[in-house]
Amino acid sequence: MTFFKQLCLIALILSIAFSCKKEDHWTPIFNGKNLEGWTPKIKGYEYGNNHNNTFIVEDGILKVSYKAYDSFNNTFGHLFYKTPYSNYRFRMDYRFTGNQIIGGRPWALRNSGIMIHCEDPKNMELDQNFPVSIEVQLLGGNGVDERTTGNLCTPGTHVFYKDTLVTEHIIKSSSKTYHGEQWVHVEIEVRNDSIIKHFINGEEVLSYTKPHIGGGAVNTGDKWKPKENQHLKGGYISLQSESHPVEFKNIELLELK
Repeated sequence: MTFFKQLCLIALILSIAFSCKKEDHWTPIFNGKNLEGWTPKIKGYEYGNNHNNTFIVEDGILKVSYKAYDSFNNTFGHLFYKTPYSNYRFRMDYRFTGNQIIGGRPWALRNSGIMIHCEDPKNMELDQNFPVSIEVQLLGGNGVDERTTGNLCTPGTHVFYKDTLVTEHIIKSSSKTYHGEQWVHVEIEVRNDSIIKHFINGEEVLSYTKPHIGGGAVNTGDKWKPKENQHLKGGYISLQSESHPVEFKNIELLELK
């Protein structure tokens, strides 16, 4: 073997080793057994009250369940992970199941989300519907229409999209529509207050920059007005309950430098 070929072989081996080492840093943040490390905040209830067992674990899967509900009654919920992050990749699989509970909003059909850069849930008001955050919206198809997933919603926030300030509440992604109860893989790359990217089944479907406080969609009056335009450099991660049963699994996080 020539010296040049030896160098190429060494470079290839090092590249593979580095890739494997990096992959090893993915950390499961859901243990598949219980809600350890995760705490609910449901509208109308104190932080830590898992009203009607909205969030449960069965067969290694984290589920949003409405078995104990008579009607939804605007009890929007969020399940928060214990640790705030700034620079990371987050990934998991999700799927919608069954039927929406009575009382759910029409737009909440097969609708959930991953909230990132969330405010501290301990500071949320009792009747607050959503945390100030950036939402990676997860949508399931209705069996007929096109309905993208991995969209962006902005409760109490704004972003720049294609170098332009966007104040609309929703920016649609370029994803396909996923009907039925199939599992869908979602991944998010979060780089502090610079750039955020959404991936669905391995394909980048949306990216935007400069997340900051602004706008409405959070029922807290003028509480956040003094912080208008403040950049969001990090925060908590939460998973939504919005009236349609949904399941999550393989929830992992990779911290970035």
